[in-house]
Order: sequence, then structure tokens, then C-alpha cells
Amino acid sequence: MTVTRIAVLSDVHGNLTAYDAVLADIDRRGITTVLNLGDVAGKGPRGSAAIARTRERCAVTVRGNWDDVLPTGAPFADPAAQWWHDELSADDRAWLTSLPLVHHLDLSGRRIRLVHASATSVYTRVHFHHSDAEFDAMFATTELTGSGPEPAVVGYGDVHDAYVRNVDGRTLFNCGSAGNPLDGPVPSYAVLEGVPGGTLDDPFVLTLVRVPYDVEAELDVARAVGMPALREWEIELRTGIFRGRHAGLGLV
Repeated sequence: MTVTRIAVLSDVHGNLTAYDAVLADIDRRGITTVLNLGDVAGKGPRGSAAIARTRERCAVTVRGNWDDVLPTGAPFADPAAQWWHDELSADDRAWLTSLPLVHHLDLSGRRIRLVHASATSVYTRVHFHHSDAEFDAMFATTELTGSGPEPAVVGYGDVHDAYVRNVDGRTLFNCGSAGNPLDGPVPSYAVLEGVPGGTLDDPFVLTLVRVPYDVEAELDVARAVGMPALREWEIELRTGIFRGRHAGLGLV
């Protein structure tokens, strides 16, 4: 019996300082397979560099909503979106467009589905506080997921909020964000451990990992390159609070 370990991360959003800290932690654990659930660029200052690191380090990357939008649609009405688009190279944009929408694997007798946001669309958001119908929909067969066995485990990113929920033998997990956490200021990723091609009698482990990093160093980079929406980014990185809540909490 050979147990393999796989790191699952998401939502780097151009924060290379946090990304490199997460990857270094993965290396320290001796994990060699990294899967990325999308939103590599946008919001942060180094989307192109994050894409380069992803192409170097990740065995599979699925497409996120930012990855879907940034390569197309220019010119953007939002100057910040235009800046994040322009920061990418033509090759970066072509690579983002080529990314798959879903990835499947099997560990310890469990079919595992990995998507960015949901089984419906990269734009369909499923929060930590979700309905039973939303939970069930993550395991459904859809045009996005394609045909195949129903998954026992579904992992996703998108909402930047790490958690695990199990209902009647089905497990839904969010790996959180490796670059823009919004459930606190510390990035997270998930580790899957199991036996490839194994059975339910084999061990299976799902772990969430938090990795501190140098927030101020990353903010220094954003200032140096003149990134727009810097104040919103600064508050999000320091507090882990989504920018849509800043005004109501008096953080602006």
C-alpha cells in the first residue's frame, strides 16, 4: 500500500509572496504534487509571475472566474481590471484561456472532484453558509463536470474561506486562498492523503494548513508597481475582511 499526498491550493490572485510561502511549506512536507483551483491572477500586483510559478509547480490548474475574465473583454470599464489585464503577457492570457474547468482523481476508493467555484459555473458562488440544495449541487453531474462516477469528495476555492463539511458520507471542502484569504489574514491550502486506485478500506486524510507570510513585503511590491485599488488590497491582506464589507465596518 502506497499512500500519496497531494496539495490543493487556490486563489493566489497575484500575491507571489504568499504563494511562495505556501509552496515552501508544501516542499517542507515532502509533497511533490500540487493542484491549483484557479484565480491565479487579478487583485494582486504580480499576476504574470504567479502564472509562471503555477506553470512551473502545479501538475494541474483549473480555470477560475478571474482567469476566465482577464484574458478577454478588454478594454475594461474598471481601470483596475484593465491594469491586471495589461500586466499579463499574451502568452499568459492564452494559457489562462486553455485551462480546464474540472479535474478528477481517485484516492482510497473515493472519486474526488476539483472545481474552482461550483459544478455549475466558475461564476456560481457557494459560501460556507450554504443551503442543502447548494451542497447537493456540488456533487451533481453537469455540463461543466462531464459524465462519470458521482464524487464522494468535492474540493473548491473561489470564496477564500477554508472549511470541511461532511453529510451522509459526502465531503465538501474549500481549500481557502493561498494569496487573498478572507477568513482571516493567513493563507491556507489543503492536503489530500490516500492510496491511488485503492479502496474504502485504505486510509484517507484531508487536512487544512495555514501558512503565515510577510504581508508588508507584498504590499511594498504593490506600491512600487503602482497597482490600483491598493487601499482595498491592503485592508484585505492585513485583516482578511472582504472589500465589500470595508465601508460598513469603517475600514476605508
